[in-house]
Amino acid sequence: MPPQPPRLLGRILTLLAGVLILKVTISVVSNYHNYFPPNFASDFLRGRERHFLGVYQWAFYTHIMSGPVSLILGLILIGDRSRARFPKWHRYLGRLQVACVLLLVTPSGLWMAYYAAAGPSAAVGLAALAIATAVCVALGARSAVTRRFADHRRWMWRCYLLLCSAVVLRLIGGLATVAGATASWVDPMATWLSWLVPITAFELREWTRRTPGSSEFDRPRARAARRLRDTSVH
Repeated sequence: MPPQPPRLLGRILTLLAGVLILKVTISVVSNYHNYFPPNFASDFLRGRERHFLGVYQWAFYTHIMSGPVSLILGLILIGDRSRARFPKWHRYLGRLQVACVLLLVTPSGLWMAYYAAAGPSAAVGLAALAIATAVCVALGARSAVTRRFADHRRWMWRCYLLLCSAVVLRLIGGLATVAGATASWVDPMATWLSWLVPITAFELREWTRRTPGSSEFDRPRARAARRLRDTSVH
């Protein structure tokens, strides 16, 4: 039976999102030549000479190395098919992802947030993002250990959406450039929107799935009714 149109559309959108994430990850890695050694004329490092030496440079290098790794790992881990076919690899890569986010991405992100070029508002937004990401991955790991796998999947989806804020931020920046938006509030607002919009959309989706009358809400009940019927027949 061919995929139904909504499911087919969902798969297409998922594929496009994956391609976009890979493209942004490759673009970040392709800029490494501006960071080893640091080129202070490049876009990201411009104006950071004063505070780059010391702890900041270690946080910066940790972040740009662990960030792409966490995005690629997350892209592999959220796939239902890969999880079902390779459960042992899923557990191994999941542990690696938790360690990467908690020990590398979050601490380096917190330190760099203090020096956000877009000002205090952006700094608070980036710090909140780092903390929220750590909380989500920690709760996701805890849910897996206690075998609450539905909760585990939801928390890890939240974590991955927060990690993808780097992708969304670049999209917003590109749109702002095309639109000619140069006001001082654009960058701080983009920092907040890059993770608040995706996580809000996810929570709305989860809320609608749990609403009585929705297909997602009724589907588990229908499966349970079929199992009960089959058991009574046999």
